[in-house]
Amino acid sequence: MTVEPTIRVQVEDFDAAAEARLLTQTDKNIGAVVTFTGLCRDDGGALSALELEHYPGMAEAEMLRIAKLAIERFQLLGLTAIHRHGRIDTGENIVLVIAASRHRQAAFDGANFVMDYLKTAAPFWKKEHAKDGTAGDWIAAKDADDTAKDKWL
Repeated sequence: MTVEPTIRVQVEDFDAAAEARLLTQTDKNIGAVVTFTGLCRDDGGALSALELEHYPGMAEAEMLRIAKLAIERFQLLGLTAIHRHGRIDTGENIVLVIAASRHRQAAFDGANFVMDYLKTAAPFWKKEHAKDGTAGDWIAAKDADDTAKDKWL
C-alpha cells in the first residue's frame, strides 16, 4: 500500500490533536506517532509577530517531495506536514509535522528529517515584526539548519 502524505500551506491555524486523530484513524498497524509543532516565539520580548511568505505551488511541491522521501526512508505509515503563511503572532502555530510508524524510532526520525529539510529546502521566508511596530529584516538561513540537514546525507 502506498502512503500518501497530507501536505498543506495555509493562512489558517491548525489543530494538532485533530490532525493526529485524522492520521491515525485509518491504519491499525500504527504503533508510534510523533508530533512536532513549531511556534512563533517572542525572541526575549522583542518580537510581536513573524511574516511568512512562500512560493505558491513550489512550496507544496517541495513539501510533498520531502514527505515522500521520509515515508520511503523511514517506512512511515502516515505523514502530515502543514505550514502556515501570512502574519503569525507570538505564541501562534507556524508548522506541524506528524509522523506515524510501527515503531517509535522511525516516527522520531521521520519527523526530524522532515523538519530539517523544511527549514532548508522548502521556499519559505520569514520577516520579523518588533513590538515597537517596526518591521525588521528577513531572517537569513542559519548554518545550524544546514548542519542538521546534512546529518541525513
